[in-house]
Parts: sequence; C-alpha cells; structure tokens
Amino acid sequence: MKSSEITELQKAEVLIEALPYIQRFNRKIIVVKYGGSAMVDEQLKHQVIQDVVLLKLVGFKPIIVHGGGKEISRWVNKVGMEPHFVNGLRVTDEPTMEIAEMVLNKVNKSLVQLVNELGVKAVGISGKDGMLLRCEKKLSKGEDIGFVGEITKVDPQIIYDLLEKDFLPIICPIGSDEYYASYNINADDAACAIARAVNAEKLAFLTDVEGVYRDFEDKSSLISEMTVKEAQDFVNSGSLGGGMLPKLQNCIDAIENGVSRVHILDGRIAHCLLLEIFTNRGIGTAIYKDGDARYFHEEAK
Repeated sequence: MKSSEITELQKAEVLIEALPYIQRFNRKIIVVKYGGSAMVDEQLKHQVIQDVVLLKLVGFKPIIVHGGGKEISRWVNKVGMEPHFVNGLRVTDEPTMEIAEMVLNKVNKSLVQLVNELGVKAVGISGKDGMLLRCEKKLSKGEDIGFVGEITKVDPQIIYDLLEKDFLPIICPIGSDEYYASYNINADDAACAIARAVNAEKLAFLTDVEGVYRDFEDKSSLISEMTVKEAQDFVNSGSLGGGMLPKLQNCIDAIENGVSRVHILDGRIAHCLLLEIFTNRGIGTAIYKDGDARYFHEEAK
C-alpha cells in the first residue's frame, strides 16, 4: 500500500472513531470555558475556534464562556492605574470595573468575528443581556474587594432563544446586582453556573495544565478520569494547590447539578477539544457521575 493511501486510510479511521461521539452528542449542549494561553496565542485561538465551529457543524450546540483577566491586567497597567490587592485578589474598584467591562466586550466581539469568518453565525452577549447573570457582591474572607460578583441566579432564556435560532452564543462574565450595577464574575464560576442552568451534556475547561495530577510535580501522575466521589475525596485530601482546587470544586458542583460530564483540558494543545471529545482515549481529565462509564463506545458493547 502506498504511503498516500495509508494517510487517507488513517483519515477515514479518525472519522469512524468520531462517529459514535457525534451520534451520542448530536443536538446536545456543550459549554466551553475559554481562557488561559489559548486566548493569548493567536494560533491557539484560531484552533480553539475551529474546534468549536466544527462541533456546531456536526450537530452539537456549543456555548463559549470566556474570561480575559490577562487582557484586563494589561489595560489597567496601560492606563497607569495602581492595582490594589486583598488576600491576593485584585480589588475591582469603579474605574477598574469600567476597564474590565470594556475589555471583556472587546474580547467578546473579537471571538464573534472569528466564528463568523468560519461561516457560523455567532452572537456575543454579557451576563447583563436578558438578565442572564444576577449576582451580589463577593467578599474575600469577609473583606470588600469591590465590584466582584457572586452569581445568585441564572436566567438562560436568552441562551435558549439564540440556540433555537441556530446562533452560537459567546458570553462574557459580567453580571448585575439587584440595583443593576455591573460586576465582574470569575469566568469559571460563570461557565459552571450557565452549564447547570441549561443542563449541558458537557462542560469543558480550557486551562494551562494538562489536567488533574495526583502529584503535580510528577507529570506521569495525570488522572485521565475520575468519578465525582473520587474528585471530592481528592479535594478533601488537601493535596490540591493553586487554581485547581476551585476549578475541581466547580466541576463537582456542575455534575451534582445536572451536567453529565466535565473535562479539564490543556488549551495549549492544538485542537484539544476535538481530541478529548472525539477520540477513544482523551487527553485531559474527565469527571463523571458515580456509576457512569467513561467511554460511550464501551457502553454499547
């Protein structure tokens, strides 16, 4: 067999491997929390958007929830503002909140443009649109950190309306309180709350790590799959550090509130979404309900 024929056969095998996953998730909602290096590196940014557009075109209903912390920090420095921190968290005062909303909306429309360029209709909104995300002031160990919000209610009607009209929603995490003041919301928290509200089949977090490790210093200890109970035991063990602890707790909360599967992926890997969703052995950490099988193709055997 010629090498060119082998290449074509390999392409066919990839498509066949993806078939059961396409069948399983057809018309299902998938929430993608987009952040980290994949938002900064232009090549990675285009690859992530290509992945999401492909998901849409093969019958999925993807929703993108994005952050923009690095870009916000860049603009705060650019205008010469002096940052203030409480318990290691940046205080979002009124001028900083104005910059955050401006920057997040700018990032939002740039992602809309990328999706539109690939032939799929996207609509960019914030959590203020349609009163999607209602929130209250979030405190850090009892201390005021400004216009940082904690979600109290999600009204997903605007999302359902967009999905029904075949649009791809792209959401930035700005919410409003009972007095309609704007608040910046952690993008992980927003993605989790939105996934719960729309009963998403999958929630995927794009991060700057390969997944969850038993020992972060040992890169061979990556956990490819874990049940909710295993994840909770891991959280309770106190062995998690850095930003992974709240992220894993978000994953647990999502599944306990109706989301079927949650994935923590390395957004620095090209086409990580496709590799995790469409291949028999994914590349990140998948978290699922106790008693569920990890790989759908195994359930049919």
